Amino acid sequence: MFESFLGVNPWTALFTLLNTLTIFFVGKKFLFGPVMKMIQDRQDEIDGMYSDANAAKADAETMRCDYQAKLDNAQATSERIVKEAVARGQAREEEIIRQANAEASAIMDKASADIAMEKKKALNDAKDEISEIAMAIAGKVVGRQLNDTDQSKLVDAFIDGLGDGV
Repeated sequence: MFESFLGVNPWTALFTLLNTLTIFFVGKKFLFGPVMKMIQDRQDEIDGMYSDANAAKADAETMRCDYQAKLDNAQATSERIVKEAVARGQAREEEIIRQANAEASAIMDKASADIAMEKKKALNDAKDEISEIAMAIAGKVVGRQLNDTDQSKLVDAFIDGLGDGV
């Protein structure tokens, strides 16, 4: 009567329900499980890629910071080296100028000493010539030969008179 009223055979309905449950469990076991596992594996792989990308980005940022620090350090070092080289160059320049001035001063002192010595030598040569001339003239004027003491006194007196006039 139930069958005639609804037009459904209970055994067929039960068999259809069992088939549906069997397909559901088989599908869950062999289809949904592997598909879900595959989806989960793919999600894990994507998450791993993101974490690797983030790690690579962090490494790149660290390397950039290190590079920038090294670049700043190199620039500071190069500036320091240039400043030291300029300071050494200026110190060397001052040393060379001091040496040149000292050498010029020494040359001037030597030249002054040479001039004074040549002047003194010239005066002595002039005194000798003048004394010889004076002796010859004095010998002719006086008409006699002067002894060494008289000659020396006469020459000194003449030279002293000559030196006052110069």
